[in-house]
Amino acid sequence: MPIPGLRASLSASLLVAACLSAPAALAATYVPEAGYVPDEKTAVAIAEAVLIPVYGKATIESEKPLTATLEDGRWVVNGYLPRGWVGGTAHVVIDKRTGQILEMIHGK
Repeated sequence: MPIPGLRASLSASLLVAACLSAPAALAATYVPEAGYVPDEKTAVAIAEAVLIPVYGKATIESEKPLTATLEDGRWVVNGYLPRGWVGGTAHVVIDKRTGQILEMIHGK
């Protein structure tokens, strides 16, 4: 005869165990020597991937070419605004080593 609540209790216990062991597993994750974002091309591709769902493809396409510069281990990616135009552009900061998005804004 099944024990009431055993399945839910066992599932919860397994979930807690998995969550508690996750940080140890992540600590052993391979990180490439040059980081997950080794160059400008990769930084721009990541920036586009996070910008388009938020600001729309047409907006981001209109700001190309996006440029990336490496500053203190972070890629700073900015959109292009032609000389004489008024407005803002996309701005994304990405950690070179981890690929984490540290900032994402769009000027007006």
